Amino acid sequence: MTTFDSSCPAESAQAVAFPTVDRVSCQSLTARQFAERYQRRGIPVVITNLLAADPGWDLDYLAQHLGNQKFLLRYYGRDRYDQDKRDWTSVGSGVQTQSQRFCDYAELIRSGEAHQQDIYLGKCSLQATPLAQSDAAQTLSHQLKNLGLEQPASSLNLWIGSGHTECLHYDVMDGTLIQLHGSKQIVLFPPSQTANLYPYPVYAHLRHGLKLRSWFSQVYPNRPDFQAFPRLQIASQHRHDVTLHPGELLYIPAGWWHEVTAIGEDMVCSVNRFWHVYPTLRAWFLWNRWRVYFGTLCAMPKTLMQLVLALFSRDRQQKLKEIRQML
Repeated sequence: MTTFDSSCPAESAQAVAFPTVDRVSCQSLTARQFAERYQRRGIPVVITNLLAADPGWDLDYLAQHLGNQKFLLRYYGRDRYDQDKRDWTSVGSGVQTQSQRFCDYAELIRSGEAHQQDIYLGKCSLQATPLAQSDAAQTLSHQLKNLGLEQPASSLNLWIGSGHTECLHYDVMDGTLIQLHGSKQIVLFPPSQTANLYPYPVYAHLRHGLKLRSWFSQVYPNRPDFQAFPRLQIASQHRHDVTLHPGELLYIPAGWWHEVTAIGEDMVCSVNRFWHVYPTLRAWFLWNRWRVYFGTLCAMPKTLMQLVLALFSRDRQQKLKEIRQML
């Protein structure tokens, strides 16, 4: 278990002035301004007033529309956050999953068990649900087009949980995270700090496949262990903190490290979408993207073995669904 560094007094840590992320109303931001100020330069920004302050996607609304539809739930378990991440063998969508009806998951949230056991519904395509035709989803798609975002690399993905932390990682595509119910706290680091954030090594994929990923960090940014990870002190000088409220969007450029934590113990709901990196030149010169490609290549033998075993298992459909979720 990691012993976290306490040599820096709490009051000194609170006095650190982290760089700020711009907050701009969508009503005063044109597509050209968004592209020139943020997208071309690969700089994050919070866009406010994208939707109504309360789009109404609370637990009752979600249960009404998703009801008996089944989803893969990620069973993280709270005890994993007391462990040294260097001892982890799974992370993100590589953790253990179970297929359950949403109405049953809603009961786990209401009883508090989802929070206690950190049971999370992550990266579910909104397109496969009745919510794809909701007013909020239609308005959101329209607003994204107004920002000039017209080349999606994924559908809208649904993320629902209670008190969950999606640990520090980065994506190879530009991302937009839109808050629909509750609030989230996001910690950001620029791609330049990758070495100082101690990502899992690329060769770890040879042993763990895609269950453990080289685009996740081995550090806890809010509980830094500077003795085990001394370069984290350098990265901490480049940390950005953002609070995202309902109706707001956070643009996360490709390669930017981010840790996302749901605030409070109530249900928190958001959607995200990935986009092709623009301009393309920014993608070619981003080392973080190449790390992912090399890691995925190393994971292929393990993933192919899992695929073969899934094809010959009794619960083949469930196993194949789990593999698709990991990809």
